[in-house]
Amino acid sequence: MLESVWFFLWGFLWAIYFALDGFDLGLGAAMPLLASDDNERRVILNSIGPFWDGNEVWLITAGGVTFAAFPTAYAVMFSALYSPLLLILFGLILRGVSIEFRGKLDSGLWKRVWDSCMVAGSSLSTFLFGVTFANIFRGIPIDADGVYHGSLLSLFNPYGLAGGLLFLALFLVHGSLWLVIKSEADLRGRAALMARGVWPVLSFVVLLFVTGTLFATSLCENYLGNRLLFAVPLAALGSLVATRIFIQMKMWWKAWFASGLTICGIILSGFAGLYPNLVPSALDASFNVTVYNSASNPVTLKIMLAVTMVFIPVVIIYQAWVYRLFKDKVTHNDLAY
Repeated sequence: MLESVWFFLWGFLWAIYFALDGFDLGLGAAMPLLASDDNERRVILNSIGPFWDGNEVWLITAGGVTFAAFPTAYAVMFSALYSPLLLILFGLILRGVSIEFRGKLDSGLWKRVWDSCMVAGSSLSTFLFGVTFANIFRGIPIDADGVYHGSLLSLFNPYGLAGGLLFLALFLVHGSLWLVIKSEADLRGRAALMARGVWPVLSFVVLLFVTGTLFATSLCENYLGNRLLFAVPLAALGSLVATRIFIQMKMWWKAWFASGLTICGIILSGFAGLYPNLVPSALDASFNVTVYNSASNPVTLKIMLAVTMVFIPVVIIYQAWVYRLFKDKVTHNDLAY
């Protein structure tokens, strides 16, 4: 029972992370398409400045839960997926450093270099997150000892690439909606245009990914065994449609929340099909790393659960306060400070 509870928490934390950090990763990737001058690039950076590092807390928490609750799964993941995870880490570091270093010198070349790092780091991390999770859903070629029989290139299979494109499309829509909320004038108009334009592409990629899931994975087995689970992907589909409706109605906060729920729904749909596996093996199902053969001892899980139930609400309350504090638009007047 405790193992199942921790699996739910694991999926919940990943979903929250992608729904929150997704908008600033999407904005980082889309910055060259949205900003026409240095002031607009500064508006974009200031729109995510108070939030991005707080959003990373959820990534640390999700990774920490994997390590503490499912140490065997953690070891297998960071062995088999070492290359993409390391590249994701480099991308996130590059994104964070670019935000902090861009304004240190008043030089056009200096700013262009760090803007390029921002775009590269955000795009690389986003795409590789999608590739990594798609391969986990598909199954990774690991043997009974958790040894990976493959290469970095083997992860870029058609289903893995579809996962990368899915994350890019999700985050581009999510980020552009955030910029509509936080910006003004021409920049706001371009962000709204991007949200409208990328949404049909996102819908197509979702259809492509779902079709690939039917043929490339065994996630559907859980759904056929328990029809109630279909509520999760149906909720994701409803949120996706609601995002478009709210965009058309120019109800931008509601569109952004619906976009976040779409991301959560898609992630949780994958985890609902994955259970009880954490790292399924593409070689033999008997090699699967599951919640039962990789979990920590019950005492550890109980202590950690008590600690988690105290600190997760604290983090949620703190972040809610931050989002409320910095809820206003970023104007050109703000750039003077």
